[in-house]
Amino acid sequence: GLNTGGMGAISPVPFADSVLMGKIERKIVKPTVDGLKTDNLPYVGFIFIGLIKVGDEPKVIEYNVRMGDPETEVGIPRLKSDLVDVLLAMANGTLDQIDLQIDERTATTVMAVSGGYPEAYEKGKEITGAENIQDSIVFHAGTKMSNGKVVTNGGRVIAVTSFGKDFKEALKTSYQNMEKLHFDGMYYALVLFTVLVENLQLAHPVHHRHKTDDHKNPVNGVGTPPAVHKPEKIQWCEKVVYK
Repeated sequence: GLNTGGMGAISPVPFADSVLMGKIERKIVKPTVDGLKTDNLPYVGFIFIGLIKVGDEPKVIEYNVRMGDPETEVGIPRLKSDLVDVLLAMANGTLDQIDLQIDERTATTVMAVSGGYPEAYEKGKEITGAENIQDSIVFHAGTKMSNGKVVTNGGRVIAVTSFGKDFKEALKTSYQNMEKLHFDGMYYALVLFTVLVENLQLAHPVHHRHKTDDHKNPVNGVGTPPAVHKPEKIQWCEKVVYK
């Protein structure tokens, strides 16, 4: 199936318990750091490791020498320590002296994307409603100013990040604020990760793409499904709202 990982993110990951995190550190993180030392690569910076849980095992999808998107939009907001202090310590080799403080709340982000994403899409669509968003952080991803207006300029357009006592509360706020945004062709995942978390025993959840009957005012985000797409392997289920 198509890569739709850019539709949103949750931090901390609900199913990442101590057992899984231990496997990630032992099987992936430490061997990665050891490999840098063995190959005499004095790398200083972020190493973003994209993972997928296959059965009970973490598997590497990708490495990046930067922060990932939209994972950054939930990771950085949870950082209570000054990011500049962390970066300076990293550059000076004193990172071990930093007492990294992390917000205990859950952060979620939902991405508004252009029609056609992750394949071909149009740009230059005027974006409205961002000024009405409350209790969330708005991140501009694929936008630009044109003739005094904010317009789309990419596939992943705007991320709406919210905090909550758990991922469900945080997602509720993000979705409520997402409904205030509008641009032609906009859509976003409605049931992000919920099926994955509630059905961890399913190896291959079904990926539903539902189009709303009323494009401008979807009722609970549910409409008449034109088709059900069933890729062989997918991380989560998501219901899609078109506006």
